[in-house]
Amino acid sequence: EMSEALIRTGWRNYTIFFRDDGTLFGYVECDESHEASIAGMLKEDVNQRWQDDMSPFFQLPEGAHADQNMTTWREVFHAD
Repeated sequence: EMSEALIRTGWRNYTIFFRDDGTLFGYVECDESHEASIAGMLKEDVNQRWQDDMSPFFQLPEGAHADQNMTTWREVFHAD
């Protein structure tokens, strides 16, 4: 259900990496823009359930969800 919502809202090539120290790093490409894809997910019922279930695993400000604390990085190098 979550995967279908991500596809519907323009998330592509989404990968989450995990280190043994608990660090998570995610990479995603978006059809339109990161902001538009986040806005689309905010309308998905499954997103709220997912965020509620996942919040205990993140160090977040009180009442925040992980999807509200993503940052966008500028690409500085790419090789195929």
